[in-house]
Amino acid sequence: MREYGFCLRAICLLTGYLLGGVLTAEAVARSLTGQSARALGTGNPGMANIMAQLGKPAGFAVLAGDAAKTVLAVWFCVRYAAPELGRTAVLYAGLGAILGHNWPLWHGFRGGKGVAVTCTWLILYLPVTGILCCIAGGAATILWGYLPVGAVLIPLLAVPVAAIQYGTEAGLGTAVAAAVMVGRHAKGLRGVWQGREPRFFR
Repeated sequence: MREYGFCLRAICLLTGYLLGGVLTAEAVARSLTGQSARALGTGNPGMANIMAQLGKPAGFAVLAGDAAKTVLAVWFCVRYAAPELGRTAVLYAGLGAILGHNWPLWHGFRGGKGVAVTCTWLILYLPVTGILCCIAGGAATILWGYLPVGAVLIPLLAVPVAAIQYGTEAGLGTAVAAAVMVGRHAKGLRGVWQGREPRFFR
């Protein structure tokens, strides 16, 4: 039975990884400009860069696509693994989607930073807490103007709640997501500390 549960966790992680690796920003950038998202602006295949370079409709299209692939991964894992794993199926599906988005197999392991994917997953996994964490991250970004600060705050706030609500495994899973977010925004955080990071709403 333990081996079966391990296999289901691995399947959910892999499913999330494969779907997370579908970079919506690449599809939007190529459809509108014929170029890779990496040739635009900061080169990051994410909503903020696409919105800054191609406008709000394009940015929201990326947001919708990133949210949709996360929902699809979670839906698949809940449908086929939840009878055995319960909410843990959502944990591993979302964690896989985050890893896939950040290090996609079909894009040379060079992906985005996963803010939209992380937010969508947290809302699905910890509905009330996830919404509050996303609001807190958005408020921090608006207040201070720094995207990296708001981005890392979102999963960090969720870690203790997940651990209390669902136990050690949930706490460790959300901690991994938080560590990924901090790592992906390390350069930006250093820029904030050194006064070099541009302010998003300024």
